[in-house]
Amino acid sequence: MIIYGTALLACCHLLGIFLGDLLGQLIGVKTNVGGVGIAMLLLIFARLYMQPRGLLPKPTDAGVGFWAAMYIPVVVAMAAQQNVVAALRGGPVALLSAFGAAAVCACCIALINRTESQAEIEVETEAAATDLAPLAE
Repeated sequence: MIIYGTALLACCHLLGIFLGDLLGQLIGVKTNVGGVGIAMLLLIFARLYMQPRGLLPKPTDAGVGFWAAMYIPVVVAMAAQQNVVAALRGGPVALLSAFGAAAVCACCIALINRTESQAEIEVETEAAATDLAPLAE
């Protein structure tokens, strides 16, 4: 069911918020540092772990896919509420955490992109071409 995808997101969100608060305490700020981003990374990793093992049925995958698509608008809305000037006045910790988060995200994206082999990409491309072949006739 699609609701299970939402339940998986909720679990990832709660864990991400907890880890974001913990990270904030570790670096000495009294706020959540990257909780939503951590939650979305957890959701991506959970999906990558569950899909090949057959633990993620199609309707559940649809729920996860829906929330994955909603990620960018949610982050944009959250960023619009941030006070960047106050963060910059807060000292180098804010800048360091921002650059650190960006670097970690870039590394995670590169790692995810490298986990898919060229053979898998070719198989997916051939499958997509086969699916579209009747439309070309």
